Amino acid sequence: MVSENYTQLLLDATNRFNLSAYSTVAGPTMSHDEELQTEMMVSTIVAIFFGLIGITGLLGNALVVLVVLSNPQMRSTTNLLIINLAIADLLFVVFCVPFTATDYVLSSWPFGDLWCKSVQYLIVVTAHASIYTLVLMSLDRFLAVVHPIASMVIRTEKNTVLAITILWVLIITTGLPVSFAHGINRLSGKIMDGVLLVCNFILVLDRDDNTADKERITPDCGCVDKNGMENWAASGSEPSETTIPIRST
Repeated sequence: MVSENYTQLLLDATNRFNLSAYSTVAGPTMSHDEELQTEMMVSTIVAIFFGLIGITGLLGNALVVLVVLSNPQMRSTTNLLIINLAIADLLFVVFCVPFTATDYVLSSWPFGDLWCKSVQYLIVVTAHASIYTLVLMSLDRFLAVVHPIASMVIRTEKNTVLAITILWVLIITTGLPVSFAHGINRLSGKIMDGVLLVCNFILVLDRDDNTADKERITPDCGCVDKNGMENWAASGSEPSETTIPIRST
């Protein structure tokens, strides 16, 4: 009797688990109005934070550049690297932060394909410039502390300017593939005017005939359909083998 009751409890628990697993895979559902309110709230918060970051970064880095350039006695190797770091941060604040914030706030990219490539390229260039300038600063401090006398021949303004120039040339040239890898993807579906423009990696599929076409994206299910079929999520049918899930960037 005890074993039968125990078995029945296990079966009931298993059935409840299976039902809940199938019914709440995607979590609690939200109404359309709740989704709009959430999107508006997130857009407002993102715009405020990006605005604060942009204003603070613009003023702070501009002051650093002005102070060092206006005082010739401050033009040491370390300060030259600090100026280079401030310039890289200024470029990022001016050319990347406003458009990244706009991309978060708006549902569709409004600046066209060329500026999409340019912004993504500048993000990589300025980020790498900041990172490798910090590497040069670390190397400069290492030589100054560990080899203070012997490094005086190496740690000159001329060598510092040469190192900064080589750094920018390498970053600008090695970052060029980023601009070719990004572009406008058109999401077709029942969204606003029917087409949603997204600036991210260009989605390309290699065909059997060695040609490449842009994938058709079905935003209602977040999938890419190679054959350009109708959205299977909207119709309630099962996905075919040619449907590939994608991740947003």
